[in-house]
Amino acid sequence: MSNPLPRLTAAEAASLINDGDTIACSGFTPAGAPKVVPAALAERAKALHAEGKPFKVGIITGASTGKSLDGALANAEAISFRTPYQSNSDLRKSINAGKTRYFDMHLSVVAQNLRYGFLGKVNWAIIEAADITPEGEIVVTSGVGIVPTAAKLADKIIIELNSNHPKALRGFHDIYEPLDPPHRREIPVYKPSDRIGSEVVKVDPSKIVGVVESNVPDETGGFDEPSEITKQIGQNVADFLGAELRAGRIPPEFLPIQSGVGNIANAVLGALGVHPDIPAFEMYTEVIQDAVIGLIRKGKVKFASGSSLTLSNDVLNSIYQDIEFFRSRILLRPQEISNNPEVVRRLGLITINTAIEADIFGNINSTHIMGKQLMNGIGGSGDFTRNAYLSIFTCPSVAKGGAISAIVPFVSHQDHSEHSVSAIITEQGVADLRGKCPEERAHLIIEKCAHPEYKEQLLAYINHFPAAHTPQALSAAFAMHQQFLATKDMRGVDWSKFIK
Repeated sequence: MSNPLPRLTAAEAASLINDGDTIACSGFTPAGAPKVVPAALAERAKALHAEGKPFKVGIITGASTGKSLDGALANAEAISFRTPYQSNSDLRKSINAGKTRYFDMHLSVVAQNLRYGFLGKVNWAIIEAADITPEGEIVVTSGVGIVPTAAKLADKIIIELNSNHPKALRGFHDIYEPLDPPHRREIPVYKPSDRIGSEVVKVDPSKIVGVVESNVPDETGGFDEPSEITKQIGQNVADFLGAELRAGRIPPEFLPIQSGVGNIANAVLGALGVHPDIPAFEMYTEVIQDAVIGLIRKGKVKFASGSSLTLSNDVLNSIYQDIEFFRSRILLRPQEISNNPEVVRRLGLITINTAIEADIFGNINSTHIMGKQLMNGIGGSGDFTRNAYLSIFTCPSVAKGGAISAIVPFVSHQDHSEHSVSAIITEQGVADLRGKCPEERAHLIIEKCAHPEYKEQLLAYINHFPAAHTPQALSAAFAMHQQFLATKDMRGVDWSKFIK
């Protein structure tokens, strides 16, 4: 019979971690991320800094985390580097101030880059679990992320056993790790509900140095009620897909949906759920959020596969109270599988993600403000967009009360090229970019997606300069951004100043 795993306090677990160590953490968004040990580690870092001693660690996660991990460690100035994705305001400030090294990565490649050795040695894995056996079988909680690879590569493992998540979550996960080249085979997922792996993460119990008990809910924020703008964006997406279905460009049984996270995504899903032309559909996505759960209850979403349940606490608790209903309707996978380009291409996903800005030729910026200030990171949008059956980007046409246009001559930072984008949709309308040359795309995006206050200015841009295959003027491409930095308003650019 196996020996019981040792119990530790959060402070005792944190005391085992050394300056310069690299930690890989569970979770995908704040769902399933460890909480009490990182918070204790932040307090230890503060104490050591007060003594004049150095203490910083590298943090590798599945995606963003919560305030107890990214926020607490950033405030303690205890993060030496961070990858791949974050959404915490304190960590963002540290990154943009140059205090924390941050490098962005497509989420589908994080685990394999760890296995390839590209990210160095992993000293620790901190994994939140709903249950663990003495034999080393871990039932993870509401988010999977990079857990299988982190647990395999880490020298030592700390388990946060969180009783806020029921042991009955066993069976909701499909844990599968592909072989690495040159031995990799096809990933045998042919529909969203296919199971290909194990219900649990299996580790050598001798690597587990201790179990820290907790009862802390996921630090996910709620979602805002849809605004008139997000409702209209959602309606435009639903109408576009309904028209594609009627035209026969989407199969009559429809195709699986991938949706990003956030208020726009929630509004889009809500619109899809009530559109009369769109049948019940499946989801193969990375984040399962509140709107999906309501659609599952109504029968509009038949099955949802993702890497996390990124839900408001009330909605998550409602699942736990009705867990047998959802057991056959939800599956959580490692992000290496939920975001895998091979599977995305095979299943023919319709992908819907959010842009910070789009340019008039269809290039997308989804990560940086004014080209230099990191917002969150690329996340999984590139994994899905490049390999989609139909790739859609959404955004409001303006920000800052109209002082910023989301449609610009040239994006200030490019995450997705025009070659990967099928359609851009704002509250103003839909620009279907398929089969269009650059000049056609420019006129279409301005006509359909730009805010009325910017249409004339953007049309003047492409009309002021000599004709070309891509009517771009390097001398003026960022004039709207530069004007905002100087005046806090993109309106009123005089293009004639840039004619040579």
